[in-house]
Amino acid sequence: MADRLAMLENELRSIKSSYGMPLTPGGRLPPLMNPPHGPPAGYPAQSPMMDPMGGILSMQLVKTVNNQQGCIEKAAETMIKQQDMIFNLTQQLLGIHAAAKKKEGLSSAGGKHLKEAASLGVIRLDYDYPPSPGDIDCPDSFGYDVYYRVVPGLTFGICQSGKAPPEVEKEFIEAVMWMDGRGVNGITGDCGFMMYFQTLARQHTALPVFMSSLAQLPAVTCGYAKDELIAVVTANSATLAPMRNLIRDECGVDTEGTRYIFVGAQDVPGFEAVAAGEKVDVEKVTPGMVQLLKKTIQEHPQIRAFLFECTELPPYSDAVRQAFGLPVYDSITCCDFFIAGAQDNPRFGIQNWQKKWDGQQADYIYGANLSHEDKMKLTNKSKA
Repeated sequence: MADRLAMLENELRSIKSSYGMPLTPGGRLPPLMNPPHGPPAGYPAQSPMMDPMGGILSMQLVKTVNNQQGCIEKAAETMIKQQDMIFNLTQQLLGIHAAAKKKEGLSSAGGKHLKEAASLGVIRLDYDYPPSPGDIDCPDSFGYDVYYRVVPGLTFGICQSGKAPPEVEKEFIEAVMWMDGRGVNGITGDCGFMMYFQTLARQHTALPVFMSSLAQLPAVTCGYAKDELIAVVTANSATLAPMRNLIRDECGVDTEGTRYIFVGAQDVPGFEAVAAGEKVDVEKVTPGMVQLLKKTIQEHPQIRAFLFECTELPPYSDAVRQAFGLPVYDSITCCDFFIAGAQDNPRFGIQNWQKKWDGQQADYIYGANLSHEDKMKLTNKSKA
């Protein structure tokens, strides 16, 4: 098919060169017409035998050229469909293979059957930005394999609204099922507002789903007395407010109570890059983040822990732990908690039942793991 397509394209180039005339944007010869000075002697006044450059062309030639172009377009369309079919079949086979390997892998050591090392699946917004180490979209933030898949059409605005159009919801479900087939041990998202889609995700997998770091809130709440406070830090406190009922329904925690202090980081110098989709200068932002939470503690001395809701806040967790000696829970500790449930404990219990992580993350480029057809649905196509 590719050779035939190349041959047809070469024929068209040859014809264009021979007759010294441009093709239309679609690649076809333009309509024939008489030159300004009229047709040559022997041709009718409205002769269809003249090209725009004043040359004489045969109608059969024009018909042949345009038929060839039609063949090229059809061949190209067929190739794209075949590529998508091959891609989808490959993804299905990879998913089946990963699931089979996860269920039971054969080790060269003594013929023991070893389970695959634990891994995480991250569902991504249709939005790309340069993540810093500690960000959930930076694979180096994790001590285990992590796999990413973008949901075409799931923009930040749609995610924040909690209402996805049917076609985007379908793509979201497809991403969840792809993760399931890939053999990951848990599924999360790269935006805290994906908590809105937690129920939808759970309907299509038996894996643990924790679309927001807020999934940790019940455990953190349980760890402290009723008169001790927990500070929930978010990129923007105003946009998180509408989620309080959802948090209650999904996490069983009523954040309208006096135990929770909501802190917005929207005014921290340099952190506005998050809203702009730009790379955040972590070193520049860190002092302002620490100062913000220092002021929060001064106003609420009963704070005993911080929970960072935004997936771009973990780069500041260590600075806050060091400054105040208080625990910080974020999207990375949330993922670690759930993945730990699938990992071997090397200190006790049976050993040599699970493969060790090789320490290498799979290369990921925005839009990878999507078919050509799905890539065409992306809102952010520039980097796919």
